[in-house]
Amino acid sequence: MPWRKGEVSPQMEQIGERAGAIYRALRLAILEQALEPGTKLPEDAIGEQFGASRTVVRRALELLASEELVDIRPNRGAAVAKPTPAEARDLFSVRQDMERLVVKRVCGRLTPQQVERLEAQIAAEERAIYEGRPEYIRLAAEFHLLLAEMSGSPLLARYMRQIVGRSALVLGLYGRPQWSNCSVHEHRDLLAALISGDVERVNTMMHAHLDAVQA
Repeated sequence: MPWRKGEVSPQMEQIGERAGAIYRALRLAILEQALEPGTKLPEDAIGEQFGASRTVVRRALELLASEELVDIRPNRGAAVAKPTPAEARDLFSVRQDMERLVVKRVCGRLTPQQVERLEAQIAAEERAIYEGRPEYIRLAAEFHLLLAEMSGSPLLARYMRQIVGRSALVLGLYGRPQWSNCSVHEHRDLLAALISGDVERVNTMMHAHLDAVQA
């Protein structure tokens, strides 16, 4: 059956679905540092692993590149992004500003349901750390993404998703050892301060928290 201009063909829909699955799997591996910065991502090997064509794999890599999690270079292929020290400093400087916007929107305004969700997120972080599971890295990042989602601004949440994802690369390269053991306690302190509604105190704590994890 022919499709009209502007419609998506069934074949293109299938490519999109399969590319999305590969994108999510690779993104998860990057955030949990199973794929370290600089790791090459050959299209043929990924396609073989997922049973997908190179066209589908390329689309997934392009999605990751749009979030600056993957670098794609002509004649050199794709690799997990490897931010320089200067890029890392710039990233966290911008992130500090974005986190302040999030704090301004959520401080003192969290609903009981939102508080419960954040507490569950912190508990999941603690379990992952205690059990030595690598997803604690992703879970710690998701705490900040949850706050951004609760800000009520889809635009802010989208930008935070990109910058927090790239932050995981920076922490893998330059973060202090065992930073997560401290950050989970800091998340509990941040949540308590957010509930209290003291914006200035939360901003000070958030600044110290981000400085600590990247030190």
